[in-house]
Amino acid sequence: MKITFMGAGSTVFAKNVIGDSMLTPALRDSEFALYDILEDRLEESYLMVTALNKNINENRAKITKYLGVENRKEALRGADFVINAIQVGFYEPCTVLDFEIPKKYGLRQTIGDTLGIGGIMRGLRTIHVLQDFAKDMEEVCPNAWFLNYTNPMAILTGFMLRYTKIKTVGLCHSVQVCSSTLLSELGMEDKLEGRKELIAGINHMAWLLDIRDKDGNDLYPEIRKKAAKKLENTKDFYDCVRFDYIRRLGYYCTESSEHNAEYNMFYIKDKYPEQIKDFNIPLDEYPRRCVNQIAAWQHQKKDLLDGNKLTHVRTHEYASYIMEAIVTNKPFFIGGNVLNTNGLISNLPYDACVEVPCMVNSNGVMPVRVGRLPVQLAAMNQTNINVQLITIEAAVKRSRQLVYNAAMLDPHTGSELSLDKITEMVDELLEAEKEYLGEYK
Repeated sequence: MKITFMGAGSTVFAKNVIGDSMLTPALRDSEFALYDILEDRLEESYLMVTALNKNINENRAKITKYLGVENRKEALRGADFVINAIQVGFYEPCTVLDFEIPKKYGLRQTIGDTLGIGGIMRGLRTIHVLQDFAKDMEEVCPNAWFLNYTNPMAILTGFMLRYTKIKTVGLCHSVQVCSSTLLSELGMEDKLEGRKELIAGINHMAWLLDIRDKDGNDLYPEIRKKAAKKLENTKDFYDCVRFDYIRRLGYYCTESSEHNAEYNMFYIKDKYPEQIKDFNIPLDEYPRRCVNQIAAWQHQKKDLLDGNKLTHVRTHEYASYIMEAIVTNKPFFIGGNVLNTNGLISNLPYDACVEVPCMVNSNGVMPVRVGRLPVQLAAMNQTNINVQLITIEAAVKRSRQLVYNAAMLDPHTGSELSLDKITEMVDELLEAEKEYLGEYK
């Protein structure tokens, strides 16, 4: 069996997914093929994975490495699973441009990797690369499963599912920790064990639709009461936006407040600057994280590249569990990003990428039909889906006009800037990132 990791220079994440796989009996004898376009990061990951293989896997696996576009097809050849964790355009220049150019126009962001103008630009950059991945995969590993971890999740997974022949599922970290985070924040840890939940919606805005304790008692009445109390004093509390969702929409969602602050027209508003403080919204959070992560890597890599000490404990990342379920036919349930085929969520568009419960076994990833979302939650999702679908079309058609349309219809962008300013900003971004985008006409 061959497992190919695209973007293997993401060394910490590669450790988690490949380390998890090496601790899984059904996967531990695989070939792990590492692919990246940066030689130094690829070499660091290769040394790390080789040490892991020795320390926790008795050298059972075969570790190979492939550098650069010219070797990409060989990295993929014969793969059974392909893990995608690439970042097109890097922190510099593209993430910096995604934040600094909009800031000139008065548009502020927090994360910029999922929606908003930052998410749109990241989606455009990455779809062009995934087109090439898919073309190679259709030739050299047409039956492989593509496990996508790269953001913007709904845009990229939606593209792969609609415009390629590759079997794809999008995977995030948010579903696994959604209800445990909520209950812990509210001091309801006694309800964690044996709880039952239903989560569905779209990536980073999927909704905790139902949550019950081990005896089947509905926990939402107590959650709503405690959440309202929590919002009475928001000093030093950083999940304010999601708790405000509970207050105003009735439900908690999967992704963090700093993410959700920029997915709508409510919280980051030039006319209401006090809301930034009131809701503890960390503007420019993602660039700040990137700078800190780059600095921290110099310390982390000493431990990760220490072949004598390196070890691993299996994480909650879905990838190894999905591969294990497909290989062994041992069922496993995930929250997966899939196409809304035949209305898995019946009041969202069929061509949207939705995040719903899925069962995985030897037949692959099989999503569960959820039915209708509460109308206000579907409406929130729809504002994001509009941008996602238009961004996909813009990338496929290389249409500048559709990029304008995606930005116009983005809730945060459209609420802050005039149409002329949006057009001007998009033009400047497309020009500044042309090396990673190509021409948009």
